[in-house]
Amino acid sequence: MLIQPHNHGTAPAIAYSVTRLHQSDPEGIVAFLPSDHHIADDAAFATHIELAFAEAESHRERVILLGIEPEAPEQAYGWIEPGAPLTSRKDSVSEVRRFWEKPSRRVASRLMGRGCLWNSFVMVGRVGAFLNVIRRTLPDLVTAFESMWATVVPGNEDRALRDLYLKIPATNFSDEVLSARPSDLAVLRARGLGWSDLGEPQRVYSVLRFRGVAEDRESEWLGRSLEIPA
Repeated sequence: MLIQPHNHGTAPAIAYSVTRLHQSDPEGIVAFLPSDHHIADDAAFATHIELAFAEAESHRERVILLGIEPEAPEQAYGWIEPGAPLTSRKDSVSEVRRFWEKPSRRVASRLMGRGCLWNSFVMVGRVGAFLNVIRRTLPDLVTAFESMWATVVPGNEDRALRDLYLKIPATNFSDEVLSARPSDLAVLRARGLGWSDLGEPQRVYSVLRFRGVAEDRESEWLGRSLEIPA
């Protein structure tokens, strides 16, 4: 478990993770899974993650993003515009043409019509692929972590890490890394997951309402099945 001294944005958190992993397995493949998401179908999600790992093995220089097939022209989500397919196989990945961050409803409707996808921020790729894309966009951030690892043994970096976090700026991985290097990325289309970003209260309420209805129906069915005639 790696614990940051404090929240400094997603880019330092990911840079800390991948530079630490590089110490033990530079050829390893890693997945980043945001903790504030809801997935209705765990099995379907696991299947897509396995596909993403396979694609990360095949496309070793790219970071694979999970793009969710949209259910509505959502304005509060980031969108991914896919480019050309990277293979001819079904369910394979595509290039990333560009990102659209929180578009207007009119633009979101056009994006949905063009086959664009919600950006789930679920990412899979080789440790080296993540390091390369960060190095190309935020080179000073990678240098700072690599300098720290040159002086400390992994597992004993707490003090050096606190000093490092006092010096580096807060940075956002999506805005300052992904959006800046779409050519280093690929997107895997995901469908049937029942995915929702729980970053806003109304989305949490929506999921709770859906789950409450499902649980009420299950309880009603169970109660009927356990009825014993007098």
